[in-house]
Amino acid sequence: MNESKISVRYAKALFELGKEENLIESVTSDIQLVDEVCKTIPEFWLMVESPVVKTSQKRAAIKQLFGEKINETTLKFLDLVVQNRREIYLKDISRNFLALCRKDKGVLAATLTSAIAVEKDSNSKLSELLSKSFNAKIELKEVVDKEIIGGFVLRIEDQQLDASISNQLTLIKRELLSNHMK
Repeated sequence: MNESKISVRYAKALFELGKEENLIESVTSDIQLVDEVCKTIPEFWLMVESPVVKTSQKRAAIKQLFGEKINETTLKFLDLVVQNRREIYLKDISRNFLALCRKDKGVLAATLTSAIAVEKDSNSKLSELLSKSFNAKIELKEVVDKEIIGGFVLRIEDQQLDASISNQLTLIKRELLSNHMK
């Protein structure tokens, strides 16, 4: 089975369970914590990915790490994921679950990539403009990437506007090469 199908199915199942039990806010904060741990603690992720570590040891580690910090429903869900040997999909399950939560609230995720940090005032104006344009609340994340040289790349859900200098240079190079070949 395709890994994206697996992570989407588990994320949908958890989302529906959270809605059904009126625990969606609690489960969302729990999954945000799990996602943060997966991304920021390399030792945890090595243990999760390791085929050498037994399932029982992974279950015990997850229970010990998250037991007191998260809702019982979320803990049981994590235990089920590990029992079914799907723990390597935890990052994807978390990402898909959080996307479902944003969609349910009418929030769009946007990423602004620029060569230098954007001022807060400009950031809030952009957020406001996007909010009006898409008729939705915008969750804007800023990324600094010197590789784009200048300009910006704005990505909203599955749409992208690339106004970076590196992209413009690539387009010019492509055009020059295609004209040279003729």
